[in-house]
Amino acid sequence: MMRSISIFMFLLFLHCNGQSPQAGEKLYYLMPAVEIDQDLRRVAGLPMGAAEKMTYFSERFAGAPYLLVCEGEGENGLYETEPLLNLKKINCMTYCEIVLAMTLSRDYEEMFNVLQHIRYRDGFISMATRNHYTMVDWLPANRWCLDDVTAVVGGGDCATSTRTIRHGAFFKGKGIEDLPAVLPDRTVTLAYIPLDKLEAHKSALRSGDIVALIQDKPDIFSAHMLMIVEKKEGLFFRHASMSAGKVVDEEFSQYIHGLKTKPRYQGMCFIRVKEQVDWILPGARRGVNPLMN
Repeated sequence: MMRSISIFMFLLFLHCNGQSPQAGEKLYYLMPAVEIDQDLRRVAGLPMGAAEKMTYFSERFAGAPYLLVCEGEGENGLYETEPLLNLKKINCMTYCEIVLAMTLSRDYEEMFNVLQHIRYRDGFISMATRNHYTMVDWLPANRWCLDDVTAVVGGGDCATSTRTIRHGAFFKGKGIEDLPAVLPDRTVTLAYIPLDKLEAHKSALRSGDIVALIQDKPDIFSAHMLMIVEKKEGLFFRHASMSAGKVVDEEFSQYIHGLKTKPRYQGMCFIRVKEQVDWILPGARRGVNPLMN
């Protein structure tokens, strides 16, 4: 109830001040960079926290076309020459990364640079240093802006799963055997919330939370990445769907029900954006909400 009141008061404040988070109804994947930059600067000046920004920016990609391999190391990359930033077509991981980068940034240029630090270890752009595995590479590398809240959300209903992650085998499967700086094999145990326990904990989720769908393969945890969005109709998963071929919203309970028919899926992990982040640019320690700066 308190969260609903808070959101209502936030929207009322914006309405009374002539500022709406929905001011740019055009979709980012149909807009030129200069217009996206203008909207990023506008939103950066609003008293919006991380949850509101994640929700807003994710909605700006509603219906965006899906493409499995849509970003890479740029036209001069050795292995994947897709662009370093692609706002025209996205996959489940690049969608979450781009929305996160926008949430943490004040303009287009900063968003591009933040994105590279989200995607690559220390922002060093290469196939070897890309954060390929969501729960083992991507989340640990981005602790500066993200928290794993699975245990907070699931409490005693959490289960654990163990995997051995082998980067060498991963790259070899892509026909790449000459990479330097390949991480060693790692055996990792993490907590997740089983599918049949998720309904009991949905009230602990927040709009803007990032979701990793956990599967039962022996060498990888995450099968898919999504976001939680709270709408007037209830809680939804928002994601770049391979089967739908675009970004869609799917009602929470219905989506979970569909997953239960597929034995490979075990549960979910939940990741939340920090309100106070340490970014590498000079003087850039700040809150996501400008009023916290």
